[in-house]
Amino acid sequence: MADQYVKRHVTTGCYNVDVSNPNDIWKSETVLFFYLPTLAAQVAFMLLSTRFFYYILKPLNQPRLVSEILVGFLISPELFGSSALSEILTPLKSVVTTETISYVGLVYSVFLAGVDMNFDTILRARKKAASIAIAGVLLPMILGGFIYYLALKMYKGPAEYLAMFDTTKAYMFWSLTLSVTGFPMVSHILADLKLLYTGLGRVALTTAMITDFYNWVLFALLIPFAINGKIAIYSVVSTIGFVVFCFVVVRPYLVQIIVRKTNQNEWDNHGLFFVVMGAYACALVTDLLGTHPVIGALMYGIMIPRGKFTHLLIEKSEDFGVVYLAPLFFGSCGIRLRAIYVIKTQGFGLVLGLLFLACIPKILSTVLATRFYGMSVLDGVSIGLLMNTKGILPILMLNSAWDKQILSVESFSILTVAILIMTMLVPIIINAIYKPRRLYKQNKLKTIQNLKSETELRILACVHNPRQATGMVNVLDACHTTKLSPLRVFALQLVELSGNTTSLLASHINQHNQQQSGGGQSLTKAQEDLESITNIFQTHTGANENSSVETFAAASSYSTIHEDIYNVSQEKQANLILLPFHKQSNIEGILETINTGFQDINRNVLSDAPCSVGIFVDRGLGSLFKVNLRVVMLFIGGPDDREALAVAWRMSKHQGVQLSVVRILMFGEAAEVDAISHFESRGLLSAVVDNEKQKEFDDEYVSAFRLKAVSNEDSIEYSEKEVHCREDVPEVLNEVDKIGYDLYILGHGAGRNSLILSELMHWADCPELGVIGDMLASNSFGSCSSILVVQQYGFGGMVFDNNNAIQHHPREEVPPDNSGALSVKVE
Repeated sequence: MADQYVKRHVTTGCYNVDVSNPNDIWKSETVLFFYLPTLAAQVAFMLLSTRFFYYILKPLNQPRLVSEILVGFLISPELFGSSALSEILTPLKSVVTTETISYVGLVYSVFLAGVDMNFDTILRARKKAASIAIAGVLLPMILGGFIYYLALKMYKGPAEYLAMFDTTKAYMFWSLTLSVTGFPMVSHILADLKLLYTGLGRVALTTAMITDFYNWVLFALLIPFAINGKIAIYSVVSTIGFVVFCFVVVRPYLVQIIVRKTNQNEWDNHGLFFVVMGAYACALVTDLLGTHPVIGALMYGIMIPRGKFTHLLIEKSEDFGVVYLAPLFFGSCGIRLRAIYVIKTQGFGLVLGLLFLACIPKILSTVLATRFYGMSVLDGVSIGLLMNTKGILPILMLNSAWDKQILSVESFSILTVAILIMTMLVPIIINAIYKPRRLYKQNKLKTIQNLKSETELRILACVHNPRQATGMVNVLDACHTTKLSPLRVFALQLVELSGNTTSLLASHINQHNQQQSGGGQSLTKAQEDLESITNIFQTHTGANENSSVETFAAASSYSTIHEDIYNVSQEKQANLILLPFHKQSNIEGILETINTGFQDINRNVLSDAPCSVGIFVDRGLGSLFKVNLRVVMLFIGGPDDREALAVAWRMSKHQGVQLSVVRILMFGEAAEVDAISHFESRGLLSAVVDNEKQKEFDDEYVSAFRLKAVSNEDSIEYSEKEVHCREDVPEVLNEVDKIGYDLYILGHGAGRNSLILSELMHWADCPELGVIGDMLASNSFGSCSSILVVQQYGFGGMVFDNNNAIQHHPREEVPPDNSGALSVKVE
């Protein structure tokens, strides 16, 4: 038994090598017969199996690293042993070759980590993020030493065997592993959980970036001493000199060449190849100097200027290293796992206890640091959990310790399992304990209808491009009515990102000003648009006193970006979300679809928005140089119409706005109540009663508007139109449109309970505009006016089915009060 403990850390394998055409250079067998087919089989298996596990674990927001280690563990000797699958995929003869090739992917993955690491952000980081990062590195290192001491005392085995690993080097590896945070993993998790643009997400993202940078510095400075002892001082000093030389001498020329070729669009695959080879050249130099080759790749990645070139580089070459080759490295780590063996020899309780202790240092250090800055315990725990997310670096450390026989099988396996479990559990726990939407719904937002005239109006203006921003500025100018009523605008650019680098690029989009400091490189299309959008909205702010604007971007897939809009509106406490219509006007004034994805976003936002929503159809409103608008508000009834009237009422106080309110009264056939579509479960009587209540609220609010606004302002007009049947609706709209207004304002239509309007909705092409908005936006109607369709928060969102039909899911459980505001009880 003693010999087994002492010798089991050494594995010896023998195999035959048939040398083909031996000479002074080639002293191995032909790669075509064994090595190349085996490598192809390994890459194919790892690619297919990791994708399989990744999509299975995707609902749990698991990063790809988890699936890669799991696949490596599945083909480890503990599970498959000497089975046919193991013989084919992991023959002993191919181990050296596979690990050598996997390091090619590893070096490139670390190079991308350097590209992703914004050095300006690290140097200019706020004191709070830097302090949390420092605490999250130092305290885990200190506590990690104590945990390893306890582990050695609790391990079962001969004293001679345990004494082999009771060394300073082992303590250093254990402590450094527990102090690591993987920034790419954190950004992926935050993006998947839709926390990237929340207050917690911003602090966690910056803290993770700083921590990751510190971890790499410690890896470069301390690991050589842990491996080579005192003579490592020469390696460290020479590596520092090489880094200084590269940043002082090489980087200015590198930036100049990249910026020039990027601005002139001269990059091709040949040129990109030489740029990528620079990472391997730097890796070779640091390897020759005695430090790990990935240090050179990381440094080279940090040197690359960010912007259009980095986007092109990642798009062209990422699959080569990250998708195909890097999984071989992580899989080899899984193959080395002996988790089952360790549990059998050391006991499940000991392993579980050490896994629990390994998670504590990061959380404890982060909670202490965040409490010092007045953050809540929940935020501190959440950030601490995110800081426990690992990545490439700890796997690299453990493999180095395994190769140099510094850590025992027990320590290597326990730390690898800890990395796997922490990375798996973090998104699950964060999603369970930190839900912005749940926290947000505890506070009922005031609608614009109930917003006092002197209260600050907060609008989240969502745009995809500068043209949409130009059109929205005039709407925002009209909302800025008096000096006593502040206007705060949050301009949010919606950027579609897909693929493996979503979170990597998303974390830099809002740093375009810093990225330009890298040498004036051309920005990506998204960054150029963001810069233009920023200038447009800042011009709006400069022309208006007592108004302010913040411009930023949300990068995500269009299928989930509505959740980012929810979280940003929550973070900024917006009263109104403005969305652009998915069609834009061409030279002839015809609305043309520019992206059907925009329509899906609008529908998703309408379905469960945390505040009132407005969809803006721009038919040239942005071409006006100043606010001088003729606005008409069509009022039929219901909470959405009351909210739309509130918006129009606020605009009417602007000296450049002339408002006309047209109330459409329903009689006869048009007054029939639709009891089936909206209140199927409540019955006809309840629908009729609710309809009468809505009419009371409508009459009360319109009467207040006529008394306070129409009677006192010459720029406001009020009129009424009667509708008796379905055919009267388009006739009334045509009559109104003949006057030639610049902007229509109308409600979406929730709560009207009109049978004829519900029937007309089934024929609507764009049900997100409501039945009246869809008519006005139709090219066949022939109107040249812009449209603003408003949905009031609190009554209920829209559910769109494949047939364009709409169902309302009412939220209110308490009848509205006499003020016209809906009393909402949200679960």
